[in-house]
Amino acid sequence: MSSAAEHRRPLPSDSDAILDALPNPVLLIGPDGKIVGANIATEAFFDISTQFLKRQSLKELVPFGSPLLALIDQVRSSNAPVNEYKVDLGTPRMGGDRQVDLHVAPLTERPGHIVVMLQERSIADKMDRQLTHRSAARSVIALAAMLAHEIKNPLSGIRGAAQLLEQQASSEDRMLTRLICDEADRIVTLVDRMEVFGDERPVVRGPVNIHSVLDHVKRLAQSGFARNIRFIEDYDPSLPPVLANQDQLIQVFLNLVKNAAEALIDVPDAEIQLTTAFRPGVRLSVPGQKSRVSLPLEFCVKDNGPGVPDDLLPNLFDPFVTTKQTGSGLGLALVAKIVGDHGGIIECESQPRKTTFRVLMPMYSTSAKHADQSSRADSAGKPSSASQGAK
Repeated sequence: MSSAAEHRRPLPSDSDAILDALPNPVLLIGPDGKIVGANIATEAFFDISTQFLKRQSLKELVPFGSPLLALIDQVRSSNAPVNEYKVDLGTPRMGGDRQVDLHVAPLTERPGHIVVMLQERSIADKMDRQLTHRSAARSVIALAAMLAHEIKNPLSGIRGAAQLLEQQASSEDRMLTRLICDEADRIVTLVDRMEVFGDERPVVRGPVNIHSVLDHVKRLAQSGFARNIRFIEDYDPSLPPVLANQDQLIQVFLNLVKNAAEALIDVPDAEIQLTTAFRPGVRLSVPGQKSRVSLPLEFCVKDNGPGVPDDLLPNLFDPFVTTKQTGSGLGLALVAKIVGDHGGIIECESQPRKTTFRVLMPMYSTSAKHADQSSRADSAGKPSSASQGAK
């Protein structure tokens, strides 16, 4: 007969199974700072096998002077758990920006041993930022409608008056009247681009093969603006269809590939990589919907250009934010709006020689199709702002 203590203590295999079931990395650190144990999520986080991890010191994995090392020392001295939030554990090998929440606690059954749990913030922050991006894109809808009706009409009058003056003006004055006409045309072009944000008509969506979309975009790019750039494709051939509008997806990825190509103008070994993958477990709570939206499909456009400036990165998808001297800053804002209208999220991770635009989208299913049809039926009777303005 086994003792009561043996009944209270779980079997090692059970403990390993429980730890491996956790989605967050968990490490056991010994008194000498060596890694004694780790779960499967830790392997994925550090991109190292458990066998190799157990031969490493924690100091060899995290950045020099990392707050994690100080936290472990604090837990050892106080023998009490400590939490720390938004700690950067990024290294050149793992990637430059890996923010995590740290939960560090002593293992009372084994003196000197410390348990460390990492909770990566990237997905949560992505979703928070994406909701902000959607709000920012939608905030210009009313502005776009106002510009279309309140600015284009007087501009037409200004341009017409300048053309009449041009007929009787001297050669020097003609330069001024031509300047008035050119600037009026430039403002009208900008307003026309902003009018796209005012289109709130429901999007007709169905099953779309993302690889057909990316192949079409690649052919367009290679026949024009990206003819001298090498394309690399890393596709998951078993990927299910995405619930989307094919024309709008082409617009999204053509814009992303064009941005990547423009960033590679002065790069001698210019490359654009297109990747697709299935990432289960990403679910987004969307305001106005009771159920959480699953976003298992990941599509990436990567380039080896100089990267996006750090000061622009947090607001890259906001209107009028651009890295181009002659850009209007509406291209990526429109991309964020289209992706958001499809129930997805888009995020950019950038460092020199490695910039990634990542799009997470819902996959096509019968239930998703019915939900999309119901959503469009509910809004069918409501005139959009674009249609109201047309009256």
